Amino acid sequence: MPLPEPAWDDRGLVAAVVQDADTGAVLMLAWMNAEAWRLTRATGEAHFWSRSRAALWRKGETSGNVLRVVELRVDCDHDAVLVKARPAGPTCHTGRTACFFHGEDGDDDGAPPAHMVDRLERVLRARRDAGADQSYTRSLLTAGMPKILAKIAEEHGELAAELPGGPPAKVVHETADLLFHVMVGLVARDIPIAEVWRELGRRFGVSGHDEKAARPPKADPPA
Repeated sequence: MPLPEPAWDDRGLVAAVVQDADTGAVLMLAWMNAEAWRLTRATGEAHFWSRSRAALWRKGETSGNVLRVVELRVDCDHDAVLVKARPAGPTCHTGRTACFFHGEDGDDDGAPPAHMVDRLERVLRARRDAGADQSYTRSLLTAGMPKILAKIAEEHGELAAELPGGPPAKVVHETADLLFHVMVGLVARDIPIAEVWRELGRRFGVSGHDEKAARPPKADPPA
């Protein structure tokens, strides 16, 4: 089914909601005119119309934090569009992950749970690349994979001990410890967490039995 043309308002604009294609987080709201819509479809990068400057703009043209479009959708009335994209960095001009960071409990960084892990990844990568850093993370990365694997096994054991009947707060604590050390392992291998989000997204709507059956067979261990 072809993508319909948006129903432009009397200013020639349509509201555009931007969503992270991997996590589902709502990142920003902007406006498009017909030219922004055309350029977005033609280039694969999100373009918008600035009402305050009365000018066309490409997201990230000065910051480098472009939005690479994965999918475009038009709503039932054709008067709003959904831009599913992969952000190259923080989406908000304030440097926050997303623009919707004002809440009833005060400001936060606008990061939904998956983006919290994205933030952790950035911190871990920064500490990996800081040669003089003496942090715990740096010590793990310097020690290498045997140390990281030993910590993952240790944290897995502690979570397994608490999960059947331990206090909920303890289960949460041990889960966070395990996730942290798994993230250190991914950073050591230079595997982006976004690849994990994409793999989880691929599995939505697929039976677990079917997904496992479709995996390539594991190689036999060496003799």
